[in-house]
Amino acid sequence: MKETLEKRGEPVVQFSLFTQNKLGKLHDVIRLLNDHEVHVMALTILDATETAVLRVVVDDPDQARILFLEHNLFYNECHVVGLEVRTEADVKGALGALLQAEINIHYTYSFISRPEGRSALVLSLEEPEEAARCLSRCGFRVLNQEDISR
Repeated sequence: MKETLEKRGEPVVQFSLFTQNKLGKLHDVIRLLNDHEVHVMALTILDATETAVLRVVVDDPDQARILFLEHNLFYNECHVVGLEVRTEADVKGALGALLQAEINIHYTYSFISRPEGRSALVLSLEEPEEAARCLSRCGFRVLNQEDISR
């Protein structure tokens, strides 16, 4: 039986916010989300001299979109794969499965917080839907947006 993303639920949404690289910008974004009870589940920052890209996964993407638009924050969004990991052996196994399937990894970062207290990674992949199917077939738990919502 072929598993579909619909059966697994909605894929995890990642926002990439484009801001000035200056003191307090990260604090402002996190405070905005926190003040509206949107929880940051994972984050990473790519900085340059004058700009920064803040990548975040939140528990309520719909509310986050509204806030970003209301506060004139420029962003893109995409689907990423959330992968539950128990040990570094899981990381090695998942990377091996993706290599075997010839799916390129753009970048990865860790979740800050997860329901049930389990570790997880965010994976930005060339083919996220195929990667999710591949990882599931190999016995890994692929998270959906509902899994990370509070």
